Amino acid sequence: MDVRTARLRTHVRTTGPDDGTPVLLVHGNVSSSVFWEDLMGRMPASYLCIAPDLRGYGDTEDRLVDATRGVADWVDDLLALLDSLDLNRVHVVGHSLGGVVSFGLVAAASSRLESVTLVATGPPCGFGGVHPDGSPLTPDFAGSGAGLLSPAFVRRLAAGDRGLDDPASSPREIMRQRYFRPPFIPASEEALLDGMLSTRCGDGRYPGDVLPSPHAPGFAPGPRGPVNAISGFGCRGLTDAFLAATPRPPVLWVRGAHDVIVADQPTQPMVDQIRTALEAWGARGGSWRELALETGHTPYLEAPEAFLEALLSNLDAR
Repeated sequence: MDVRTARLRTHVRTTGPDDGTPVLLVHGNVSSSVFWEDLMGRMPASYLCIAPDLRGYGDTEDRLVDATRGVADWVDDLLALLDSLDLNRVHVVGHSLGGVVSFGLVAAASSRLESVTLVATGPPCGFGGVHPDGSPLTPDFAGSGAGLLSPAFVRRLAAGDRGLDDPASSPREIMRQRYFRPPFIPASEEALLDGMLSTRCGDGRYPGDVLPSPHAPGFAPGPRGPVNAISGFGCRGLTDAFLAATPRPPVLWVRGAHDVIVADQPTQPMVDQIRTALEAWGARGGSWRELALETGHTPYLEAPEAFLEALLSNLDAR
């Protein structure tokens, strides 16, 4: 269904009764709400699941992402959606980019969150352009943002390409090799590929603007686009804002032990950065726990029973 909010027309998938316990499901990058359909079908009947398409993805009204605000456009969109649905408090589950948005929801409106489940989340300090402690490598966060993306992949994404001929540029092959731990292929692959191909590309949209930089490797994130919004540039200040939030809802972090997208890499120790932020959350009185499953980047599809058990435990943590 479509919901007209104070900010934009948002396309939303829902399951469960109108008076059920509300759970907001926030999808990841280069995907859409369709990625949540399997989990929504497994949820107990007492839960109202709400899975919107974020701006820039799916069937939500096409609006640009202001990367100078980091994840704030998505946060404000989601809060406006909750207002339109007359939902004051919800549980939030965020996958990948949606996990970074969830950090932003905590920072902006923790009093509206019953619990937070971070699924293969990106680090709150952003993807790329940062030291291990989250501080910028260069003043312009060179080497991060939209310039990291393969132009061939973006062209094929925009063209709706469903082929399998090139693992470096084929959306389907990238989903098989990077979203999941091979050889796992979901039964819903065609629908998930539809979700990937619904990404709005070009002219400030995915992946975003690229600026020249005097620092190696010669490019920096620009002011528009989702990849720039979750770069170190877009996420500056997010960790501190998250840690300052009160009240502090319980946090569950579920990650894939074989995730090749969010991992401790030579260029950035992302898993360690997330754990450090959550340890600081705990030191300030917040509760949190970490669960590593034997999956790739999408634990709720690759290990649905184990994921659902952990999720329901966190939903009951209040």
